[in-house]
Amino acid sequence: MTWEIFNAIGTIAFAISGAIVALEEEYDILGVYVLGMVTAFGGGAIRNLLIGVPVSALWDQGLLFLMAILVITVVFLFPLRALKQWKRWGTFTDAIGLSTFAILGALYAAEMNHPLSATIIAALLTGSGGGMLRDVLAGRKPVVLREDIYGLWAMLAGLLIGVGAVNQTWGLYVLFVAIVILRMMTVHYKWRLPHRTIKQQEDVSV
Repeated sequence: MTWEIFNAIGTIAFAISGAIVALEEEYDILGVYVLGMVTAFGGGAIRNLLIGVPVSALWDQGLLFLMAILVITVVFLFPLRALKQWKRWGTFTDAIGLSTFAILGALYAAEMNHPLSATIIAALLTGSGGGMLRDVLAGRKPVVLREDIYGLWAMLAGLLIGVGAVNQTWGLYVLFVAIVILRMMTVHYKWRLPHRTIKQQEDVSV
């Protein structure tokens, strides 16, 4: 039951996130559906390739596909005035999707007895893979590759599950909430990872 709940939560959150980004970029209805579906299922496809699960396993998630299509349709038909207010929650739904799929990716890898490194990478790619594909298709810089702390929280989930620190149902729910909170605190307090640039600084001297 925990598995299905996390899968449903993550699928809905990322489908909404992808659809909203598509509307922001003024995509047509096909673009909205494509971006929503890619965001919702792209991370799982990347994870399956990584840990050896047949990619065709995605097609066994018929109910989740229908759920994602329904959610994307609702977003597309939502009143534009209300959607402008909803955009404020885009980061929140993205944080929910990140947390949910990071946990699912780590659980997949752990149950297949993969090493800790694979569990961490599975969490990272499952949690952020859909978002990366979404940003690339939308012509944006992927959030996970910028100094903004995004993928690190997914890796933390993979680490805790990989070492066995979190393996009970209640612990998974606590971890889910913690990752969402950490991601939202990152946005609110503008936490950043160290970064450097080799771009030439503009000469502002007169």
